[in-house]
Amino acid sequence: MSQSVNERVQKRREALRRAGLRPVQLWVPDTRAQGFAQECLRQSALVAQVLEEADLQASLEASASTEGWTA
Repeated sequence: MSQSVNERVQKRREALRRAGLRPVQLWVPDTRAQGFAQECLRQSALVAQVLEEADLQASLEASASTEGWTA
């Protein structure tokens, strides 16, 4: 007799849990959403601006002293 879909899914999930795994739900941006492409362009422009300022940022980081700081 064949198992129902629910029984097979439950069996698979139990096997994964025994293997030390746990289920995680991920939410990702909907690439089909209106405005998605425009938001990508906006964020890309911001990254490009930051990259242009990378030399300044590198200089600031090089001159920063964290001596004596504890984690």
